Amino acid sequence: MEYPTTQFSRRQVLDTAGTGLGMLALPSLLQAAGNPLTLKSPQQPPQAKHIIHIYLNGGPSQVDTWDPKPELTKWDGKKLPIRNLSTERETGVALASPFRFDQYGESGLWCSEVFQETALHQ
Repeated sequence: MEYPTTQFSRRQVLDTAGTGLGMLALPSLLQAAGNPLTLKSPQQPPQAKHIIHIYLNGGPSQVDTWDPKPELTKWDGKKLPIRNLSTERETGVALASPFRFDQYGESGLWCSEVFQETALHQ
């Protein structure tokens, strides 16, 4: 089994295919005999003429909704004590969630005040 010699870095793959639509090109990039990811002929001819691709960037963070991070609250406004953190740009300070977390409902599910009405039904 022989695979293409073109090498992509992890960053290039994530940058190109991060939204999912770029993954449509992956089988043609990997075409080789015996490759399980090689594009196969469809069982029926395609009927769609167009697609609508909706990419919604953003949304509420898990830190602000269902996943409390007490350490972020502890380190709020302070530089993190991580020595070997390589990032693209300089790392700043920790930011705590601006919302209050509490336990709700019979299950005692932790949730921020953003979804307190939803959490009551858990």
